[in-house]
Amino acid sequence: MTYESNRLITYVAPAGAVGNSDFTVRVRQGQGEWRQLFSYNVKVDMHDVRNASMVYFDCDGEVEVEVIKNEGEIRDAAIRPVAWGIDSVINENRVTFTMDGPRKLSLEVNGERFHNLHIFANPVEDGSPMQDDPGVLVIAPGKHQTEDLQRLITPEVSVIYFDAGIHVLDQPQFRLPSGMTVYVAGGAVVYGAFICDHVRDVTIRGRGIVYMSDFEKTTYYRAVEITFSEHVTVEGIIVIDPPHYTVLIGSSRHIAIRNIKSFSTRGWSDGIDMMASAHVDIDDVFLRTSDDCIAIYGSRWNYQGDTRDIIIRNSVLWADVAHPMNVGGHGNHEKGDIVENILFENIDVLEHHEPQPYYWGCMSINCGDNNTVRNVTYRNIRIEPFELGQLIDIRVLFNPKYNPCPGFRIENIYFDEITFNGTCDNPSCIAGFDESRYVKGVKFRNLRINHRHILSPASGNIRIGEFAHDIKFT
Repeated sequence: MTYESNRLITYVAPAGAVGNSDFTVRVRQGQGEWRQLFSYNVKVDMHDVRNASMVYFDCDGEVEVEVIKNEGEIRDAAIRPVAWGIDSVINENRVTFTMDGPRKLSLEVNGERFHNLHIFANPVEDGSPMQDDPGVLVIAPGKHQTEDLQRLITPEVSVIYFDAGIHVLDQPQFRLPSGMTVYVAGGAVVYGAFICDHVRDVTIRGRGIVYMSDFEKTTYYRAVEITFSEHVTVEGIIVIDPPHYTVLIGSSRHIAIRNIKSFSTRGWSDGIDMMASAHVDIDDVFLRTSDDCIAIYGSRWNYQGDTRDIIIRNSVLWADVAHPMNVGGHGNHEKGDIVENILFENIDVLEHHEPQPYYWGCMSINCGDNNTVRNVTYRNIRIEPFELGQLIDIRVLFNPKYNPCPGFRIENIYFDEITFNGTCDNPSCIAGFDESRYVKGVKFRNLRINHRHILSPASGNIRIGEFAHDIKFT
């Protein structure tokens, strides 16, 4: 069930949804009626798994938010990303604030980042399917035999519509045919995963949840797998605790990932990983993961070939483990792959915590397996104080745990309008491997650390190692 006005849509959680009672959350527009939101439980941080809270709704325009801390007073409250500049009013155990439109926010009371409240205000959906549209197969809540669902897919069916409620897929991996749209309605929770293998023109969208906490880690299920496919879109859904990646993209082309939100706590539970793929557009995502938020590789496993033309923009990355942004680690070591033409733009990094020094770096290019990584741009990246790691790691390297041989080259890396405000004693690093396996052409424009314009490696605590050439600051 949903409640909506012209500009505010809220969703009733299904009976049996896993909730969190830390906060009571209400929203309204103008002087309209307050609407209470269901607070879902989301697990965070593999190092020490804890329970945080999450609410979601859709809006167009300004929304007032009221949050009550159900135990104890609120001494202070932080709303992140800080770049949005959202101020709050605190009164004992109550905090209120106003957002000017759709936002993905973390509310942290009394300095608490691990039992915090995630607030996802989606844009109002455009062109979503209706249950009575031609070609729509409506799936009522319940336990489903996945094979039975697949048998219901006839040439006349173009949309599989998971209605509000809890859906349990007995064979969790639901394989989708070409030309199909899967719609997970707001208020729906699907215990399962979606597979797009050797298909094209597939869309997975909605406002509901793909819930994976009950699957064993050793299943290595991903919420969405896109392999050997073209023209696939994933939009709007929330993913909770996948055993492996949130989205795998392998040997695929023309992929769009928009407005997805994800939380993970398992080993290797990256956010979005891509291998041997091209023309991938990732926009407006929130990834709080216990391994890399975004990883871009060449060849890996059955997915062989170069990777190029990748855009990640307008997003929030929170790496409780490993890197927010990682490029270049895997490839075909016998011949080497090209990983090129990558843009990270308008990104807020809320955390980077990695105990192993070899895997540090908010912005990391670790080039292995004879790969060449070139033409990578980081533009308008805002990095907030993080727990453990380093700001930048650009290396041609040999990592014997993952790489049979070192990388080949890193060329033409551009950092434009990067800001970091916080403390990090670990120096950033730019280094090649040997005389032929080098880094060349790293340019910084308006790098600012703690409000200082960095115009030299020393002033930015950046170590320039051997075999690194043409490093410039302006």
